[in-house]
Parts: sequence; structure tokens; C-alpha cells
Amino acid sequence: MTRTIAMIPARIGSTRLKMKNLALIAGRPMIGWAIGAALESGAFDRVIVNADHEAFAPVAGRFGAEFYLRPPALGSSDTKSDDVVEDFMRAHPADAVAWVNSIAPLQPAGEIRAVVEHFHENGLDSLITVEDKQVHCLAGDAPVNFTFDGKFAQTQELTPVRPFVYSVMMWRTVPFLAEMERQGHAFFCGRFGAYPVGKLSSIIVKTEEDLLILDAIARSRAAGNWSLEYDNLAEAAR
Repeated sequence: MTRTIAMIPARIGSTRLKMKNLALIAGRPMIGWAIGAALESGAFDRVIVNADHEAFAPVAGRFGAEFYLRPPALGSSDTKSDDVVEDFMRAHPADAVAWVNSIAPLQPAGEIRAVVEHFHENGLDSLITVEDKQVHCLAGDAPVNFTFDGKFAQTQELTPVRPFVYSVMMWRTVPFLAEMERQGHAFFCGRFGAYPVGKLSSIIVKTEEDLLILDAIARSRAAGNWSLEYDNLAEAAR
């Protein structure tokens, strides 16, 4: 039986937004949303908060997760994610580890389970969630998925671009650790796959503005104000 652990990373500091994991979204700390969704998904043998400060221990316990205090050397803003994953894997043996990211607090539990199932069913060694966006994109000043020649392409004709969302990232332990030992990095080890997630999962927290937007959405959903409505004139247009 495949043993899969959810790792929810948390840093007390942040270059752009201090203590964002403890900021409230609809009355719940941001990291509490990730813990709840990971547990509700039923996809994991264990759900563990991987933090750089003891302050997260009672938060993890309050929402039903285990707690791991990473080594001090892995708590700075210069710490590389590969090293955080390697340390966690060595401290918590499992067949696979899923990084369930608190920066996507509205990711549904069912979607997390679908990501994990996709990973295992397709024999992947590494995975990152993406958003499929059918929009005209530039890399610098050069077109990526359209051309400057001819008429302006309709968006539905475009090949989607796939920006990383990072809401869930996964690795199989053996190939990840082998790549770390061989070349010092392993995020895209072995057979890599991308999994497209929904719009709510793609709203990730980087700034205070992101937090306020997500708080407004979460409060609206909790109040039941989450359905499509039309102006009265729409009836006449049918």
C-alpha cells in the first residue's frame, strides 16, 4: 500500500507579507484552511505542518495536524524549497510527499484528492499544479501563443498557457532523494506531470491585497452569497 504524507510548510517571516500564515481569512488563520482541506481530502496517511517556529505548533494541533520543527538553517528567506523537502522526507519516511500549500487557502478538498490520485494513477515522480489560461501572452515583448501577423486571434483558438499555481506539489521519495544526492536539486525529478486546478485554487496569497480579496470571497461564500444573478433585462434578451 502506498504511503503518502501531506506536508504544509509555514514560515513565521516572509519577504513580502509578514506572518501571512496566521492572517485571518473569514475568521480562520490561513494555514488552518490548508490543514482542513488536506484532512478532509482523505488522501493522506498523515498531515504535518513543517514550520520554522514553535508558534505554529498550537495552530497545527488546533486544526488536527501534526507538527514538525525544521532545523534553524532551513528557516531563512534564502532557503531553497528542494532542501526543505529533502529534510522533511528524511525525517518522515513515506512513499510520496505532497506539499499542500497554505497560499491557496480556498483549494477544495476534493481537488486535492484528485491531484493525489492523478499522481499515483499515472506513475508520476514529480508534479506541480497549474492553471490553464487561454489568453494572449508575451515573454518579454515576444508572443508566446499567438502571432503579430494576421488578424487578432480569438482566445478560444489559443493554446492555453500554464502558469504554476503551487497549490499542491508532489514527489515520490526515492527518485527525489536520488536526484538530490546526484545533482543537488530535484523538483522536476523523474516522470513529471502538471495538473490543472480550478479558479479558486489559482488565487494565491503573495500580498496583503491577495489576502483581502480571498477574505472577501470566503466571507461571501460563508454567507451564501455565491450564485450567479442577472439583470431583469436578461429575460427580454432570451
